[in-house]
Amino acid sequence: MADHAEVEYATATGNDYPEHERTYESFVRLAVVGSLLVINIVIALAVGAVADHWVTMIGLLVIAVGSALYGLATGGNVPAVVVVVMGLLGLALG
Repeated sequence: MADHAEVEYATATGNDYPEHERTYESFVRLAVVGSLLVINIVIALAVGAVADHWVTMIGLLVIAVGSALYGLATGGNVPAVVVVVMGLLGLALG
């Protein structure tokens, strides 16, 4: 049967729990920023193809990459969300 003794992971030597947490937070940040970047790219392509505003599409792509770099550097996702809203407005009004 299962042994209900003390959990060995918590007492094992060599476990650096704060480093595990930092790695997980970095992974989550990368996943969120990457997802927002992909969403921005898809919206920019839609603005270019559907609304036929290719110059606006290039501008949105440049701003999207800049906001993704900012998000990776600082952890802030607000600029990328603003670019999503700008792209959707451009698609709706175009």
